[in-house]
Order: sequence, then C-alpha cells, then structure tokens
Amino acid sequence: MNHGLSDQVRAVALEKYVHPAILAGKAQFSVAVKDLMQHLRAEGFPGKNWPQVCTALQAEKFLRTNGLEIEGVDGPPSKMSTTVIVHYRLSPADAPRKRISSESSISPTAAPEETPEEWAHRMSGKLFGLMKDEFAAFGGGEAFLRWVRSEDENPTA
Repeated sequence: MNHGLSDQVRAVALEKYVHPAILAGKAQFSVAVKDLMQHLRAEGFPGKNWPQVCTALQAEKFLRTNGLEIEGVDGPPSKMSTTVIVHYRLSPADAPRKRISSESSISPTAAPEETPEEWAHRMSGKLFGLMKDEFAAFGGGEAFLRWVRSEDENPTA
C-alpha cells in the first residue's frame, strides 16, 4: 500500500470529521468509509482503494496521534468494506490537549508526535510490577539477583 495515500486518508478524516467533532465539543463521533471516500475522490484518490481507507482509519498511528479510541466498527467481520462505519471517542487522557478553539489553525500536523522518551516510558510502564511476586519469593531483589548469578538451579536450596 502507498503510505502517501494513507496519509491523505488520515488528513481528510482529520479535516472533515475529527476537528469538526472536537470544535463542536463532541466526545464521540463516527466516520463512514463511504462518505469519506466521496471526499477523497474529489481530491483524486483511487476509487477502488477502500481497504486502504479502512486500514488508515483504524491504524494505531491515526488513533494515537489524534487522541482517539475506537468504540466499535459496524460492518462485516473483516472490518474492510465500503459499508464500514468506525465509531470513535476522544481519549480521556488526551482531552486537555484536544481543546481546540475555533480561532486556532487546524492542520493534519497539529497534534504533536510522541517523543522517543514518552514512548519508552509508556512501553516500560506496562512492565512495572511484573516481577514483584518473584522477587518476594526470593526474599527481595538482591536475593533474586544472587540466585540468578549463582550456579544453583534450585531456588530453595
């Protein structure tokens, strides 16, 4: 798939659906692939490229960048069709960032990208506390490390 076309899909969805919903103060809104395709065709988008539209609308890149969560997807089980309707809600954590005034300039690049440090913190935060019970079984972190570094295979010996 052509990434330039996916970017075009995301930009038009942002302009025609996401920003108007935010400006209207809506916490939830929907995007129908069929309607979005009409806007895209007016900009020269290939008419039979609806799978790329469905994929771009449901991509993590689109969701994270715009502070969105998918509430549901109406349509066939494959979630790939011109009849697909994607239902979104604004992420509660991103709500303060999404307060856009009508005077502000709205562009597809208005939302800041996640920095590598933020990404690392978000990803490593999921690991926090994962080994808590294991450490406790060995009498703490130092005892666990001593066991790991030792040649003992039996932790109770």
